[in-house]
Amino acid sequence: MLVMFSFSLHAEVSPEAGKTVFKNYCASCHNKNMVSDMTGPALAGLSERWDSEEDLYAWIRNSQAMIFEIGHPRALELWNQYKPSVMTPFPNLTDDEIASTLLYINGVAEGTFGAKLVDVTNGGGSPTEESSNGWLYALLLGILGLLAVLLAKIINNLDVLAAAKEGKDIQQRTVMQSLTSKGVVGFLIFGLVVLAGYTTVTNATNLGRQQGYQPDQPIKFSHETHAGINKIDCQYCHDGARRSKHSVIPAANTCMNCHKAIKVGSEYGTAELTKIYASIGFNPSTDKYMKNYEDISTEEYKEIFSKWIEDQYLVETGLAEIDGEGKNIVRLQWDEIVSSLTNEQKKKVQGPIEWTRVHNLPDHVYFNHAQHVTVGGVACEDCHGAVDKMEVVQQHSPLSMGWCINCHRKTEVKFKENEYYESYSQYHEDLKSGAKDKITVADIGGLECQKCHY
Repeated sequence: MLVMFSFSLHAEVSPEAGKTVFKNYCASCHNKNMVSDMTGPALAGLSERWDSEEDLYAWIRNSQAMIFEIGHPRALELWNQYKPSVMTPFPNLTDDEIASTLLYINGVAEGTFGAKLVDVTNGGGSPTEESSNGWLYALLLGILGLLAVLLAKIINNLDVLAAAKEGKDIQQRTVMQSLTSKGVVGFLIFGLVVLAGYTTVTNATNLGRQQGYQPDQPIKFSHETHAGINKIDCQYCHDGARRSKHSVIPAANTCMNCHKAIKVGSEYGTAELTKIYASIGFNPSTDKYMKNYEDISTEEYKEIFSKWIEDQYLVETGLAEIDGEGKNIVRLQWDEIVSSLTNEQKKKVQGPIEWTRVHNLPDHVYFNHAQHVTVGGVACEDCHGAVDKMEVVQQHSPLSMGWCINCHRKTEVKFKENEYYESYSQYHEDLKSGAKDKITVADIGGLECQKCHY
């Protein structure tokens, strides 16, 4: 289903603005070439497939209402094709943001915006981007090959003329003889060695790099809602960042500090929070943790949380008893709980939530969060980007060695405000005397290999 997210700031209607929305919030479900189906339908010509712009915008904002409350023919058609996948509702999405996204979709599909995407997956997976310079490189390679043949021919002719002046008889070589000569073969071998070496080094350098990596998580946790709208400090959840090597993934108990009271989410209602309750064994209907919850049968567990979802639906709708739409929502939410919290190894929903790791440095790299956050005073967004604006977190920085080294070269150490640097007496004297106007991380050993590789 079409997944979009509304930015809190007003943006001008443009395909560039739509590109940001699509890249961050739609690309995981919709094919980037816009013309092939993936988890959700192909988006090319989206506007033409709806009776009116008003209906399309209403679908994007609340697809379930279009299906069950209005019974819109196009909405029912999509539901029957892609159920039980439910499109996330975005009631706060503005007309300008929707329009920008549609402009980007049409621009990519028609090849009028950015490099044209070519479908190489026959309807699945990710397409490859057709390089606008590919034909130029092929043309240059052909020209260079032709020049090499001409030069070889010219050199052979000059050799024949020089030999004729000296009274020697040299047979003029054919093109094939020129191309298979020792010099040409040796040059080709040298070129292949250089190309192979360049390719190997480039691929080795890029191994494991995943800038822009944005995996789906078992629970749709919005950093924009928590860190952005509600201003929750990063270290409230990732409290290890200030005191240990790892920032740590918060335990579900941290979530429960707030969500024992806040039981219905602003974006997803009961759909995502119930996953936390189910994983930790908390019964939201009774406000109590279940004893020996890991031993409770799946059927009993299903009954407990289905009742909770049903009760909240009745509160929200004001109905006296559950209707067909409510039963469908209860079923879909329980199925999503099971699919999100279980896998081949984890057979029951009870137990720790298995989050997908986003940032992952190689094993031979040592990185200490506390050293940077507490000692160095580095802000979280310096490495992780504007997480408070990310609905789904992605790796913002390349996290490559060059990126780290460049940061160490330009980052100024805050000597005066930090007691950790009192031992660097010489640098303190240099700053006081004016011999140095600043001290960088590189000055205090930030470029030494053994600091990160030992």
